[in-house]
Amino acid sequence: MVPLKESLDFIYKQQKELSDFGGIGALLGWDQMTYMPPKGNDGRADQLSLISRLAHERVISDEFYGHITNLSAMVDRLPEKDRIVVTKLKEDVEKARKVPAEFVERMARTTTHAYAAWQEAKEKNTFSTFAPHLEKIIDLEKEYCDLIKLPGHPYNSLLDDYEEGMTVQKLQHEFQVLKPKLVDILEHIKASTLYQKQRPWNLAFDVETQQKLCRFVLQKMNLPADQTRLDVSAHPFTTSLSDDDVRITTNYEHTGLLSSFFSTVHETGHALYELGLPKGQYKDTVISDAPSLGIHESQSRFWENMIARSKVFWTYFAPMFKKTAPVVCNDMSSETWYHAVNQVRPSLIRVEADELTYCLHVILRFELELALIDGKITVAELPHRWNEKMNELLGIKPPTDTEGVLQDMHWSGGEFGYFPTYAIGTIYASQLYKKIHQELPSLQEEITQGDFSMVTQWLHEHVHQYGRLMTADDIIKKTCGEGLNSNVFVAYLKEKYYPLYEV
Repeated sequence: MVPLKESLDFIYKQQKELSDFGGIGALLGWDQMTYMPPKGNDGRADQLSLISRLAHERVISDEFYGHITNLSAMVDRLPEKDRIVVTKLKEDVEKARKVPAEFVERMARTTTHAYAAWQEAKEKNTFSTFAPHLEKIIDLEKEYCDLIKLPGHPYNSLLDDYEEGMTVQKLQHEFQVLKPKLVDILEHIKASTLYQKQRPWNLAFDVETQQKLCRFVLQKMNLPADQTRLDVSAHPFTTSLSDDDVRITTNYEHTGLLSSFFSTVHETGHALYELGLPKGQYKDTVISDAPSLGIHESQSRFWENMIARSKVFWTYFAPMFKKTAPVVCNDMSSETWYHAVNQVRPSLIRVEADELTYCLHVILRFELELALIDGKITVAELPHRWNEKMNELLGIKPPTDTEGVLQDMHWSGGEFGYFPTYAIGTIYASQLYKKIHQELPSLQEEITQGDFSMVTQWLHEHVHQYGRLMTADDIIKKTCGEGLNSNVFVAYLKEKYYPLYEV
C-alpha cells in the first residue's frame, strides 16, 4: 500500500493543477465573450477543447483515482480536513470517470462553435443558423445522461451537475406549487387600477452615465478593485480565474430600466460569493467551490432584488442618481424610484423580467429542456413551442426569435439543467432575506445610510464560508431552519407587490 503522506501529497498537488487548468479555461472563455476578434473562434475552439481534455484526463487518471482509493481505505486515520477533502473528491472523481476524455473534448469543440453560431443567429434573427448546432448539443446531452445514469429521469444527470441532489421529481413538485401561485398574483395585479394606468419608464442614460452608476454601486457593495474587474459582454456573466481574480461583465446596450445597473449588482453578488469561498487550508481543493449553482444564484438574486429593489436602498441611491444624472433624474424621488424599479410588466426577455414574473421564464425553459431530452419536441419545433408557452404563462408573444428562443446563451454552451437553478436561487434568496431581517433589526437603517457591510458580513457567515463543506440544502436548513420552500417566496411577493399595486 502507498504511504499515506505520498497519497495526500499527490492529491493536493493534483487539485492545485486542476484548479490552474480551470483558471486557464475560464480565461479563454472570458476572452471569447469579451475581447476576442470574431475570426478567432476556430483557434479558440481548439484551445478550449484541448484544455478541457487535458484537465479531464487528469481527473479520471488511474493514478489519481488510485491515490484517492488508497486514502479512502484509511479515511478514519486522516485528520478532519483531509477526510473531508478525500470524501468529496472521491464522489466527484467517480462521477467524472464515467465520462471519457474524448467526449469532453467533443463537447468543448461543439459548444465553442455553437456559441459563435448563436451570436450570429441572435444578431440576425435566424434560428436556422443555430439549430444544427443545438441538435448536436442535445445529442451530446443525451449521450452524457447515458454515461452518468443517475436514478430516475435522464435529466437528473444534467440537473445534478448544477444542483447536487436535486431531481426532476422534486423540481416538478416545487414548480407545480410555484407556477400557479405566480400566475395568480400576476392576475390580481393586472386587475388593479394602478396596473392598468401604469406606463413604461423611459429614462435614457448614456453609456458614460451608466458606467459611472455601475462603478459607484460596485464600490458601495465593497467589491475589491484589486481582485476584480468589470467589462462588457453580450450576456452579463461572472467567472473566477483564481482566488484573487474574479471577472464580471455587464451590457450597456440592453433595453429595460437600469438594465446595466441591475446586472452589475447581480454579477457583483456572484463575485462576492466567489471571493468569500473557503480558502486557507481548503485553498485549491474541491471544498473551495459552490455546492450548487442555486446557492450561487441566491447571492446574486438577493443583492439584485431583495436589496437593490428595496425602499431603503433607494432612500440612499435616489439622491446619488440625481447627482450623477440631474436632467434625467430631476423628477425622481426615492418613492418614485421604488415604484419604477418594481414595476410589474410581463416582458419578453428573462434578464429584464420583473421580480414577480422572472421565475415563470425559468419554468418555461425547464419544461422545454425536459421535452427536448425526452424527445417530445424537436429543435425545429422549439421557436413555436417557446412562443406558445410565453403566451400561456405571461400573455405575450415574441415578435422575433431574437427576443424569444435565441435570447439566452446557455444552450449554446451545453448548459442543460442550468436554468432551474435561477428559480431555486430566487427562492433561497427570499428565505435568506426573511432570516437576515429577523437577526439584524438595524439592517434597514444601515442600508438607508448606504452601508452594506452588515449584509456582506452576514452572507459570508451564513453562506459563503461553507463552500462545499455542506450541501446547498443543508446550508439553507442551518441558516433558515428549513430547506427549499417556495411558499416563503410567494409570501414575500405578496407582502411587497400587493401594497405597491393596492391589491
